[in-house]
Amino acid sequence: MNTSIVILAAGQGKRMNSSRPKVLQPLAGRPLLAHVIECSKAVGASDICVVYGHGGDQVQAAFENEQVRWALQAEQKGTGHAVLQAMPGTPDDNQVLMLFGDVPLLRPETILNLLNGCGASGVGVLTVDLEDPFGYGRIIRKDGAVVKNVEERDASDEQKLITEVNTGVMCCPANLLKGWLNQLGNDNSQGEYYLTDVLGMAVRDGISVQGVKADDQVEIMGINDKRQLAEAERALQLRLVNKLMDDGVTFADPARVDIRGELHCGKDVFIDVNVIFEGDVTLGDNVRIASNNVIRDSKIGSGTVVRANCHIEGATTGAGCIIGPYARLRPEAELADDVRIGNFVEVKKSSIADGSKVNHLSYIGDSTIGSGVNVGAGTITCNYDGANKHRTIIGDNAFIGSGVELVAPVEVGKGATIGAGSTISKPAPAGQLTLERSRQTTVAGWKSPVKKKK
Repeated sequence: MNTSIVILAAGQGKRMNSSRPKVLQPLAGRPLLAHVIECSKAVGASDICVVYGHGGDQVQAAFENEQVRWALQAEQKGTGHAVLQAMPGTPDDNQVLMLFGDVPLLRPETILNLLNGCGASGVGVLTVDLEDPFGYGRIIRKDGAVVKNVEERDASDEQKLITEVNTGVMCCPANLLKGWLNQLGNDNSQGEYYLTDVLGMAVRDGISVQGVKADDQVEIMGINDKRQLAEAERALQLRLVNKLMDDGVTFADPARVDIRGELHCGKDVFIDVNVIFEGDVTLGDNVRIASNNVIRDSKIGSGTVVRANCHIEGATTGAGCIIGPYARLRPEAELADDVRIGNFVEVKKSSIADGSKVNHLSYIGDSTIGSGVNVGAGTITCNYDGANKHRTIIGDNAFIGSGVELVAPVEVGKGATIGAGSTISKPAPAGQLTLERSRQTTVAGWKSPVKKKK
């Protein structure tokens, strides 16, 4: 069956106390609404419409590359009124599923259960049992079928004892839904047009309403304030970590890791505490990530060890590398196999070939380093002349002494040795020792400056 999904995302979210619209609040590194759109795509919807309102320009700008329809709810008159704004452009023969931009943890499997439960021409509502149902609309059943929904504020004392609640997620045939929406009234304590009143209209018209229960109440968690946002963050992180553990990843503490994007792991990966993954990250087999690392949009080769307190962004490594502690790999850092990057070393837009080492207190920028190279402590490539960047090339098996400045553009030949403390601005020939130092001089009678008295 063809499915249209209407996502209600017009709310202001006053309790967030934020200038950012509620559906743009971040969850696992992405806006709340992004999670709902992703879920909508996963169930194969042929038509996705987002109903927007407060902060509409910001919301549309954030999703300008998404293939969705937009419908404006200029006045906040309730959920029924919001869905009505999406009906123009919704095909009459589609099944319409209503979702919420601030309910981001719904799984595609749950939605498909609802759609399959009510079929192409039926009406269905997703429900869940809650120990404390306060604030939710209660599901009223008769002989197993749903006959209506009663909102908390309109429920009798007896009805408030019911623990099965309406999640607000519903599906209806578009042709019937359009008619029912136009019949909605606002004779209730809020003076709003409730979408849930559609259930009673379906029963009135002799159409059975299927109530499909969600297995997990976390899925239907609505986000209204920063506390609930934090609760949803932990719930989603646990879901992501559990999936990775099912695939064989070992976590020192599953509660102390954050995945803000996509994390792909090979076999026998170990991840220590307080590690943050952002964007698209791939870890090969037998990778070990020590504590307190941030890794963003990078690929780490098999058998590589990332020691504690490193920052890696937009980088790739081969197999068997050792990185850190306290190292930084910036975008376009490319390490081949068995490369060593040590403490307080920064690598940017550079390739380092097999078996080379940059172990201490160095900056490598805009460089091509061959295999078997040793870069001594405190060495830097001077790649910026104040206006343009220039490249440094170091041949295979070169040895760069400590405290060297390589002033780009410059090339060090294969097997060359650069003496410690040199500033190299001209080509250094292959296989030769090159050094550049002034003659050591002692100035007789020199005295250190003395602070002037006031």
